[in-house]
Amino acid sequence: MNESPMEKDKTNRVLAIYTKLMNGAVVNKAEEAARFQVNERSIQRDIDDIRNFLEETDDPVSAYNTVIYDRTAKGYRLEYIYRMKLSNSEVLAICKILLDSRAFTKKEMTDILKRLIECCVPKSNQKLVSDLIRNEEFHYIELRHKTKFIETLWAVGNAIHESRWIEIDYHRQKDQKTVHRRLKPVAIMFSEFYFYMAAFIEDDCNCVQSYSGRA
Repeated sequence: MNESPMEKDKTNRVLAIYTKLMNGAVVNKAEEAARFQVNERSIQRDIDDIRNFLEETDDPVSAYNTVIYDRTAKGYRLEYIYRMKLSNSEVLAICKILLDSRAFTKKEMTDILKRLIECCVPKSNQKLVSDLIRNEEFHYIELRHKTKFIETLWAVGNAIHESRWIEIDYHRQKDQKTVHRRLKPVAIMFSEFYFYMAAFIEDDCNCVQSYSGRA
């Protein structure tokens, strides 16, 4: 199908702006609008189209070009950025591992998977990756304790990093009593659906106890 005159004008305009950016020039919206006799909104849409094209066609494990606004130059220019980005297959593998771990509540798991896909998968492939895990995500069964643990995990991680003591209350199974402890966390581990914390107990710093993140 042949392009209409208006579509052809837009195609030529986008290619001209793209070429200008690739040559290292700064694109000023007002100047380009006057050059092509269109309004600045049309030029902005052209720039957005170019930016989207560059983001969707970049190499996920090397570097990519993007269009940024340079306030000093008062225009748009191309910026070359190095980054490491997970491939579609790597993201899929991580999603599968997360789902099988059953480490989080269903809402936490859904939120993590959604952000992981949005951040690490090109827009053109996000639906495909989401579809591949949709069934497992739908049938995901959270553990019976239904404890939200992510923020606690971060707090414990900070305590380990800063070598700080923390205070906890936990329910002792052997006599059903609630016990208060002051601990110095040294490590976080994950095994068979649960997070565990290894820590020194204040009254016996020569002994390392293990505390379950289930509490």
